Amino acid sequence: MRALRLLGLNDLQLCDVAIPDPAAGEVLVKVEACGVCGTDRHLLKGEFPSKPPLTLGHEFSGHVVACGAGVDIPLGTRVACDPNTWCGDCPECRRGRVNLCPNNVATGLGRNGGFAEYCAFPAHKAHVLPADLHPLHGAFSEPLACTIHGLDIGAPKPGERVMILGGGVIGMLALQLAALAGAEVMLVTRQADKQALGKTLGAHHAAATEAEARALWPKGADLTIECAGVVETVEMAPRLTRSGGRVVILGVLAAGQKVQIEPFDLLFREVQFLSSFINPFTQDRAAAMIASGTIKVAPLISRTLPLEQAAEAILNPPRRGEIRALVLPNG
Repeated sequence: MRALRLLGLNDLQLCDVAIPDPAAGEVLVKVEACGVCGTDRHLLKGEFPSKPPLTLGHEFSGHVVACGAGVDIPLGTRVACDPNTWCGDCPECRRGRVNLCPNNVATGLGRNGGFAEYCAFPAHKAHVLPADLHPLHGAFSEPLACTIHGLDIGAPKPGERVMILGGGVIGMLALQLAALAGAEVMLVTRQADKQALGKTLGAHHAAATEAEARALWPKGADLTIECAGVVETVEMAPRLTRSGGRVVILGVLAAGQKVQIEPFDLLFREVQFLSSFINPFTQDRAAAMIASGTIKVAPLISRTLPLEQAAEAILNPPRRGEIRALVLPNG
């Protein structure tokens, strides 16, 4: 089969490899769609921990075509992969903070992932999707699960003002979740087409710059969610948050990247500066929200690519206006 392999730093190649045999406790999935995530670009540059050589791809779904010993998932079942497999025995796992497990082995980062025609992974990380779900929509389960965790931390309340910084896939999912929580939502992104899309998905306001956002909400937001993963938006997040408000960092910056924050301002205005990492116990909720149509993902698909074009999509920045590119390994 064909697989997109990270062989080392800045070394990404489409390779012919054997179809994996599912080990005991694993499923083998024929991949329908796998999302190109900003984390894949960080992995390529060595800016996020990984264990090459391996097949990339951690946002994917497909059909079960084989099962290892002890697995009784019916063949043909459509599933989404929760890529994170924590140990369950370390101090972090034992206190319920499984997403902080130092022994976590993530599919697409620590073991072979979904930029391939087939992928084997632990069966207990296969989340069942409806058979009639659109074949591309299951690939959004993982980014939605991560976003749900961030909203759980930020805990928007009905009537609060929530500001979303960044118009990528995480921002578009976060604004929908905030609107569903009953909040008044503002999307901050420079691109007019993303502003327009955000308004169709539940944003009440849109702004292109910090100054425009401040003009709309002079006192700031009760909750600001940083979804872009860039220095500029991380630094502006506290400035756009009202006294007594909360900031949640959802975007991923490169390992070692530094930002400038004024601790006295956070202290004097008692602004909580919080962070959110991956998807502890949220994948089932994400799959259910996608299956029910509660969260709209179809408008977030910017383009679909064959596996042969996946490397180019990862090697280059997203196209202007792009929300999510999906790779179809068997398409």
